[in-house]
Amino acid sequence: MSKDAIPYDYTAPPARIRTVMDQAVGRLSKVDELVAELPETPPRVPDEDGREERLGDVTVTHRFVDAPGDGETVRWHFVEAGPADAPVVVFLHGVPDSWWQWHYALEALGADHRCLAIDLKGYGQSEKGTGDFRQEGVAIQLEALLDQLGIGRFSLITHDRGTPVGDHLVARAGHRVVRYGRGQQHLWHLHPDLHPQQAMFTSPEAPATLADARRFVVTAYSLLAERAVKTSDLVRTVQEFGYDGISTAVPRYFNSSSFRQEWIERRTRLIPRWTCPVLLLQGADDPLQPREFYTDPHIAAMLPPGSGVHLFDSGHFWPFEAPEEMVSVLRDFLK
Repeated sequence: MSKDAIPYDYTAPPARIRTVMDQAVGRLSKVDELVAELPETPPRVPDEDGREERLGDVTVTHRFVDAPGDGETVRWHFVEAGPADAPVVVFLHGVPDSWWQWHYALEALGADHRCLAIDLKGYGQSEKGTGDFRQEGVAIQLEALLDQLGIGRFSLITHDRGTPVGDHLVARAGHRVVRYGRGQQHLWHLHPDLHPQQAMFTSPEAPATLADARRFVVTAYSLLAERAVKTSDLVRTVQEFGYDGISTAVPRYFNSSSFRQEWIERRTRLIPRWTCPVLLLQGADDPLQPREFYTDPHIAAMLPPGSGVHLFDSGHFWPFEAPEEMVSVLRDFLK
């Protein structure tokens, strides 16, 4: 769904952002009630390599693979669906999510694409030990995983904090990337008022905050989602974010870099190295990522030929808020 560009003053957040931030106080006051209303979220029994899980008409297989990284190996968990000889699509999730964020996409695309939805390092059931948690470092390790799997050309779809890793991966492996669906992350414009989570993730209290997966997930979705998310998706997200080690591993990303550093790297090193078509995928009503950042006509001119933008009729979490729209957009983009 396209929306007209709106003149924007990049020196300060627009008035509607300030309004939304004020509204966030009211939403936070309801978190206790929403947490209490959420059904029980017992811990999930960890999966084993080769375990199958049914998603609609598609069966996905849980995989655990050790690939080079951090001087020795990194153990990755991902789910795989689709024919082995079909075009490959790799999915990277954000915070506070896991491979499960993409289950609607796997259900829809798994019949005619080889889909790999990866738990990022530090999340879900992937590696959580100490090591290199720089965005570029994790991208290098992801590239090693794809090499280990014998994957040559692939398309990449990302969301939120999976996108900075994706930015580096596309810059490094540009000759291998067919298309880049770049989701829900600042690109060219950045304002310090629009990334308050950096202070939260780097605070001494961060591990304790993240350890309460139930409250953290409900809070994030309450603040940033504008459309209803299925209770079953929230429950599974809580379970996937509740594995041991996540609460101490995830903050390592934020302590290894800053939003400003990522912004500078994109402008100076990464965007000039992207060669495939890039589709910017953004929730039109995400309070922390104004649509004006992406409908700016100068943005498309900075990206490779064939690039564009799609604004979902949703907030931040469009994979769950607008699954049918997401599937339609991805299907068209991957043709």
